Amino acid sequence: MKKRLIGGIVAAALLIPTAAFAAPTLYDMIKRTPMTAEQVKADEVGNATLEKLYKAYPETKSFEIIDASNAKGDVLKPANPDDATQLKVNQTSIILQEKGGKGKKITLHTNGITGDIEHVNQENWEPASKPVINLSEKEIKAKVDDLINKMYGNAKVYEFAMEQMENPDNKVWMLNYSIKGAEAPFFQVFVHDNAIDLMRVGGEPVQKNIKVEGLFTRDGKPDHTYDSILNDDKLFALLKITPQQLKEELAKGKSVAEIAASKNISKQQVYDVIANTQVDIQLEAEKNGVVPNNNRSKEQMLKEISPKLAPILDHKNVTTKKK
Repeated sequence: MKKRLIGGIVAAALLIPTAAFAAPTLYDMIKRTPMTAEQVKADEVGNATLEKLYKAYPETKSFEIIDASNAKGDVLKPANPDDATQLKVNQTSIILQEKGGKGKKITLHTNGITGDIEHVNQENWEPASKPVINLSEKEIKAKVDDLINKMYGNAKVYEFAMEQMENPDNKVWMLNYSIKGAEAPFFQVFVHDNAIDLMRVGGEPVQKNIKVEGLFTRDGKPDHTYDSILNDDKLFALLKITPQQLKEELAKGKSVAEIAASKNISKQQVYDVIANTQVDIQLEAEKNGVVPNNNRSKEQMLKEISPKLAPILDHKNVTTKKK
């Protein structure tokens, strides 16, 4: 696991200006608008973020909001040059600290579209005489587990790995929390100095019904995210097509929406099918304790998942033109 930051970390890091491992050159391209404490509390996403924090850590109700902002914009997502895409950014960031400007500090970065808190940074929650980085490995894991338990749910449902990163100038521990069978971590955590820096880099429940891989490819490899969404029996039934036939049609450079249109099926019908399937999978995973329970209704989840699924219907494989 040494030095193995997952691929998605770049997208996550560019949203995090205060993180120890951020990517400021990409982040600088995003417009950030300052927010006052009053604006944060009046903002739907900001207020919901504070409520989640206060429920997890009641003591933070007395903390002051020392900085807050919202970032919106489009950034060119690192990808195959032949398939460059824009990453839409909408993020609300809030920093709170104990009154007096010293002591405990916590930073939250929330996805402005889904309302998910994607990054939490705890600073100075341990005495200066014994910062978190100087605790034993067992104690560090207990501190991180407590943060996950309070902010996201049961840390015990994840497989766990911990390793010290190679950094001669600064001692850093990297902790990965993964859903069993998943290729990438659900949470990736860095512990350094007197800080715990936690990023939610996963989020999609593991799906076991893959009938055919490589419906779409990225960098010459199957795109497992798209595979897990489009390998949907209800979608195959709606399109009256087999998994292999869908793969063959997509390989010709067609989109799912175009394939549906050729059969007089609307894009909305396709979206309704895959959206309901994905939300049902998420609800089942929450019910069985595989992922944290976010206490959201199915209607809320269907609304939140729209930005994630909509681009899939129009996506096309990049076909190599013959010379």
